[in-house]
Amino acid sequence: MKFKIIHETEYTFSEPVFLEPHYLLFKPKNTPHLDVESHALSLFPEPSGSSGQLDAENNFVHFCWFNGMHEKINIVSEAVVISNEYNPFHFLIHPPDFNTVPFSYSEDLNALLQNYLNTEKVGHALLNYGKSILTSKNRQTLPFLTELTMAIHADFTVASREEGVPFEPDKTFHLKKGSCRDLVWMQIQLLRQLGIAARFVSGYYYVDVENPRYELHAWTEVFLPGAGWIGFDPSNGIMTGHAHIAVASSSHYVNTMPVSGTVRGNAASSLKTNLVIETLLT
Repeated sequence: MKFKIIHETEYTFSEPVFLEPHYLLFKPKNTPHLDVESHALSLFPEPSGSSGQLDAENNFVHFCWFNGMHEKINIVSEAVVISNEYNPFHFLIHPPDFNTVPFSYSEDLNALLQNYLNTEKVGHALLNYGKSILTSKNRQTLPFLTELTMAIHADFTVASREEGVPFEPDKTFHLKKGSCRDLVWMQIQLLRQLGIAARFVSGYYYVDVENPRYELHAWTEVFLPGAGWIGFDPSNGIMTGHAHIAVASSSHYVNTMPVSGTVRGNAASSLKTNLVIETLLT
């Protein structure tokens, strides 16, 4: 399939402000099953300078700087992505020890994955929720990961919340409700408590329905030797597939925000976004 993605973001300020340098994360990632055919980023006001670069976790970043005072910043990202046939189960976990939880990464891998293993405190209720699912699957790694993803989808209500950082995992667990990023951050922290390296992924998810309302989407990826990074989408209860289009991934959600930067001034700001995903003939 071929997707055309148009993502518009606009910040409006109550009075003119000076725009400090901004980091923009909008370009989709090339992956084994996704090829970025084209990507264009247009900004108003036009920056006085910009550079494309890879950040510390291999995400493509547009770094932009500005001159003068401005009442808004408008960003339009337009990408065309080719999604190839993809079987999310086409891998072999190796060595076999990683087929059961708990397991231990090698010393070299543990050093590389340390940021993806860092934990935040979670309550006994959330931890017991995960452990009960793990026990029900005889501690088998892949059955546990898929069942946990389906359980979160079944037990929690997905609620739209365009702004704000993810809730703390225990808050999401007790509310039994959250945005996609709330559910992902809860799942990540639970998996890390069990010794499984996990990271936060931000991107797009295409659905074939009439009049879809798209927002930036989030899902979880875990690292299993032999398989690499594999994705699980708790909002939809599935492994990620050809319709998941990653833009940024990180050990912490703050590093996947599409727009990062500050302004100089005392103005209030408002945010407006619009996302369109279309299929094109290949």
